[in-house]
Amino acid sequence: MIREIVKYPDPILQRPTEKIAEFNEELRTLAADMFESMYKAQGIGLAAPQIGVSKRITVIDLSNQQNPDDKIVLVNPEIVHREGKQVEEEGCLSLPDIRDKVSRAAKVRVQAQDLDGNPVELEGTDLLARAFQHEIDHLDGILFLWRLSALKRDLILRRIRKLQKTGEWK
Repeated sequence: MIREIVKYPDPILQRPTEKIAEFNEELRTLAADMFESMYKAQGIGLAAPQIGVSKRITVIDLSNQQNPDDKIVLVNPEIVHREGKQVEEEGCLSLPDIRDKVSRAAKVRVQAQDLDGNPVELEGTDLLARAFQHEIDHLDGILFLWRLSALKRDLILRRIRKLQKTGEWK
């Protein structure tokens, strides 16, 4: 089922999520809905708060449905190692049409669980490392805006407020 993407400034996007303790059919359905919603919005990653669910789960697919083996589900993920640096442009489904350069680690290792509760450890470089960091930030209540300089963030927030006043940002 396709769910609506929650947009900033919805408070759910700025709160840390709840750790998942039950690995059941409801969780599998949530993950499937997240993939479906992400694909419809043409994203490569989606965290549960972005569809209004305060649970610690994210989905990623850099192949954009081209390779089913590239689908990643991370339950209760934590970044356990970071190295290097990359500065690239990022966007976010919860901040449509807003993009800016963000500094992130070039390589990360993530520990998480799969949909059955089994431990998994994944390593990512470049775009995958960026996706891991971006989505885990969402689970911690952090938007990529908070990774920008105060000046850039202020300019973007002013632009959003202006769009809200004209009804173009709902």
